Amino acid sequence: MSKKAFLTLSSIFFIFFSVRAQNPAGRQQLLVLQDSLKSLSYQVINNPNEPERYNASFSMIKTLVTALKVPNSFSFGFDSLQTISIQTSPDRKFRIFSWHVMNNDGSYRYYGTIQMNTPGQGLKMFPLVDHSPIIKNPQDTITTNDKWYGAQYYKIIPVTHNVQTPYYVLLGWKGNTVKSTKKVIDVLYFKDNKAYFGMPVFEGDKERVGKKRIIFEYNRQVSMVLNYLPKENTIVFDHLAAPDPKLKDKFELFGPDMSYDGYKLSGGKWKFIEDLELKNDPSATDDLFNDPKKPAKGVVNKLK
Repeated sequence: MSKKAFLTLSSIFFIFFSVRAQNPAGRQQLLVLQDSLKSLSYQVINNPNEPERYNASFSMIKTLVTALKVPNSFSFGFDSLQTISIQTSPDRKFRIFSWHVMNNDGSYRYYGTIQMNTPGQGLKMFPLVDHSPIIKNPQDTITTNDKWYGAQYYKIIPVTHNVQTPYYVLLGWKGNTVKSTKKVIDVLYFKDNKAYFGMPVFEGDKERVGKKRIIFEYNRQVSMVLNYLPKENTIVFDHLAAPDPKLKDKFELFGPDMSYDGYKLSGGKWKFIEDLELKNDPSATDDLFNDPKKPAKGVVNKLK
């Protein structure tokens, strides 16, 4: 896809809508729209033709916007949309819809929107426009919702104490190429009527100190743990290593080495912890946080 087409198609989602509550049959309308979204989302994942996958995604954008304009839509769970990750912040101030389209060459594009919880005030949302291909240094770049480093999120962690600007940490899966996969620890905050991504809140890791977001890249054939342990206030993740020290720059060959590192929340910052000792496996559902494989025979995977 050309850069011009990429920007033109992405701009579809960059719209703000504001409507007053006026439809007493809103739930029934949402159920009907959910059925349409379910059918379209299946095509986004399963259609063997790349243009048709994108056409389904663009139709899904329009249908989702229509659904979110229905009064009180924030309270509707869209539970049938299992190929779309829908994550609500623990404080219920917003939720994020995110999904991907796979290209024939094994790369991905990401789509999404942030819906704010504004009861009685109409719809307020921040469409997410994926600029990943043109962000040269994503670990060092603060982006906005209209210049998003796309990912499919599965966890939101609020940070409200000991900080000047409250923020949310996002854990996300980011399919990359035929050779490698990425996972992302990103930071979201709201300012001046925009959603911003990226903040230098990570400390202690020499390789990543001062970074605005943390990005892991590893072999596509393996799985990586990246999860949050709320009791410990710690983000835990596999330590990734090359099979040979001579291949330290070949991230597509990296994989877990059976040890874990982490970031522990302290004073509003995330302090790096090396060789983290875990009493139990990080999560019984970690497999759900890896590659959301193509659904087969009507079965779909959930990232939640």
